[in-house]
Amino acid sequence: MRITKIILASIITSNILFSCSKVLDKAPLDSYTDQSVWSDLKLAEAFANNIYNVLPTCTYNWGNSINRSFLLSSAVDEAYNKFDYAGVRSVITKGILSPDNAGDFDIWAKNYYHIQNSNLFLSKIDGIPGDEAYRNRIKGEVIFLRAFAYFQLASDYGGVPLIREPFDLNSNFEVPRGTYEECISFIVQELDQAVTLLPAGASSSTLGRVTASMAMALKSRVLLYAASAQWNTTNDAAKWEAASAAAKAVIDLNQFQLFTGNYADLFTSFNNELIGVRLSNKQYNWSAFDGIEMMSYPSGFHGWAAFAPTQNLVDAFGMANGKSISDPASGYSDQQPYLNRDPRFYANIVYDGRPLGNPAYVTYRVTSTNPTGTETEFYEGGMDSPQGIDTWNNSETRYTFRKYMDTTYDFNVTTQTNKFWILSRLAEIYLNYAEAEFHLGREANARQYLDMIRGRAGITAPVTESGTALEARIRNERQVELCFEGHRYYDVRRWKIAEETQNVNIGQVIINRTDGGSKTYQYKTLEQRFFKPGNYLLPIPATEIERTGLPQNPGYN
Repeated sequence: MRITKIILASIITSNILFSCSKVLDKAPLDSYTDQSVWSDLKLAEAFANNIYNVLPTCTYNWGNSINRSFLLSSAVDEAYNKFDYAGVRSVITKGILSPDNAGDFDIWAKNYYHIQNSNLFLSKIDGIPGDEAYRNRIKGEVIFLRAFAYFQLASDYGGVPLIREPFDLNSNFEVPRGTYEECISFIVQELDQAVTLLPAGASSSTLGRVTASMAMALKSRVLLYAASAQWNTTNDAAKWEAASAAAKAVIDLNQFQLFTGNYADLFTSFNNELIGVRLSNKQYNWSAFDGIEMMSYPSGFHGWAAFAPTQNLVDAFGMANGKSISDPASGYSDQQPYLNRDPRFYANIVYDGRPLGNPAYVTYRVTSTNPTGTETEFYEGGMDSPQGIDTWNNSETRYTFRKYMDTTYDFNVTTQTNKFWILSRLAEIYLNYAEAEFHLGREANARQYLDMIRGRAGITAPVTESGTALEARIRNERQVELCFEGHRYYDVRRWKIAEETQNVNIGQVIINRTDGGSKTYQYKTLEQRFFKPGNYLLPIPATEIERTGLPQNPGYN
């Protein structure tokens, strides 16, 4: 999103000072009084822009304000976090999470900071003179952002305190926890209100900003989660009907279509599948070292391979004929593992031998066996291996992510690309709808929308499964279609299968190459992960429990 830099000196005192590098068309000043901010819609919008920081981005924030984007992939079975950012490897995947050690993975304080600012904004905005449409638009944005903050909290912690008014020095901070159902009801009401205030859909003027269609898309996700096994313990069909209706409402807007160009370009170019995105701006990034290319590229291209796909994720991709690699009729061979795979595999995963990058930027990689320098070499002794160009940053799994990558990125200069993080796209809505329809017994509808997603990817074989096999297919489609987009962390929890998917060995492949060029593949365990029943929710931080006396989540007392 287009973010104005604002540093809030105080959020609960009578005078609020904040420093801006630039506030729209106002001349730069050192500070603004509380009175001036809440008498000028443009200054109020600058304040609202800061609340956009609750949304994930394509950058890594180094613990300053934890970014729930690609970090979430390494907390589940789709990625390996080489450098243990936010304590994912040392705490989360070891199954030793506690109220004292969640560290930078915890979002409690961050989200309530943005909720406090949202409440302050919403308590003032109606009294600011100016154009009503302009006021409604920024008001709708903040209502959405507050709803998003609460949805994250409810997804992570269950029911949380619902705070609708801004705190001041005389406030009672001991607000009781609402139930999960109360939180979801509030979030849905907020999103419905936001829809009435926001512009209808994506356009050049709304790029990177919240729209009514994005609010509807988030409502679809909210209701899908609420209908799932984690929260819908009685499998109440009414909750699945609500989830189905919310997804179908987005589909029926007819504003978005599945992207039919080069699939990899879906994640690097603005297109009509994207319902909502969060923009990043290189102007405000201190270097290339917080961007997704640096974090995820192979070491031989000067990336860090910090977030690398697991063998588990690679194995989740089926074959071009639509069959799972575990199906004896699929044609899969573990000694020719990258042959005839689901086309999405090639668009999402960088594997040994895959061409990558711009030849002009990788002349240092040129050899007699790699004449353009672009062929990746994860095999032992190769340029992207532990014995390669950069032995510190090699991929432990021997894969890196292709999704979201600018493959012409030049690591010889310290610049950052202007990238977006996908908040929602039409394929997610199709998958939401298919899942809800399946649980309502309307399996033909579920198969229809799965076929559209798979067909777009180039898989012509129709989905024929039914019953539990169809449910498994729906889950697998979410795993591969939405990988590295922050969904699976919550999917395996809401499905109540994390005890199965997270108590696993995380796999890697070791590739040996002969002088003649032939290769052998050996599959090994890279990491043993652990998950306890209590880990379906995060613990409320111990400092918050001590301060407020809130009841802790089960399993953390």
